[in-house]
Amino acid sequence: MRTRDVMTTDVVVVGPDTPARDAARLLAERGFTALPVVDASGALVGVVTEAELLRNRLPQDPRWLVHGEPVEARRPPADAVAQVMTTPPVAVDPNTDLAEVAGLMLEQGVRSVPVVRDGRLAGIVTRRDMLRSITRADGVVEAEIRHRLGVAGGAQRWQVAVNGGRVSIVDKVGDATERHVAEVLVRAVAGVTDVRFTGEPVRAGN
Repeated sequence: MRTRDVMTTDVVVVGPDTPARDAARLLAERGFTALPVVDASGALVGVVTEAELLRNRLPQDPRWLVHGEPVEARRPPADAVAQVMTTPPVAVDPNTDLAEVAGLMLEQGVRSVPVVRDGRLAGIVTRRDMLRSITRADGVVEAEIRHRLGVAGGAQRWQVAVNGGRVSIVDKVGDATERHVAEVLVRAVAGVTDVRFTGEPVRAGN
C-alpha cells in the first residue's frame, strides 16, 4: 500500500505566525499530537508538536516559594509557532510505501507524518490511519479485491477468499504475467497482509 491509500487530505494546519497558544488549543481540542505548518502558498515549512508548545509554558508552582525554594530561571514561552516549530519537517510523498512510513515514524518517534506533493501539503498520515487500514473487516477487503480483479479480468475470472487479511486466489486459466498484475492490484488494497495463488499458471508457449 502507498501513503495515498490511507492519508487524510482534510488537514488542520497552522501558519508560522499563528500564536503558539492558538496552536496549543487546536491540539487540545482536536486530540492531535502535531500540526503541519504551512506558508501562504500552502508549502510545508515545519511541524509543531505538543512537546514544543509546552516548553516553558507551565509556570513553577508558587507554593514552593513559601519554603524558600529557588525559582528556576527559564526563557519566556514562545509567542508564535515559528519560534518552536521543527524545520525542515520530516515528510513523505503520496507514493511512499506504507512500510517505509511506519519505519520512519518509529525511527523519528513521531505519530504522524505530513504528505507533500510538489512542495505543497497534500495530506497527513498517522499511526491510527495505518492501524485502521490493517484492521478492515475481511468482507470489506474481499469486496474491494473482487471489484478490482473484476475490472482487470471479468467477474468470473478469479475466485477470492480473505481470512485475517490473508488473500487466497484460485486461478486455473491465467498466465504468470496476469497473476503478477493481479497480485499488484490486490496488494494495493488496504487490509491485505499476504497474497497466495492456487492452481498452476499457464506459461507462455503452452
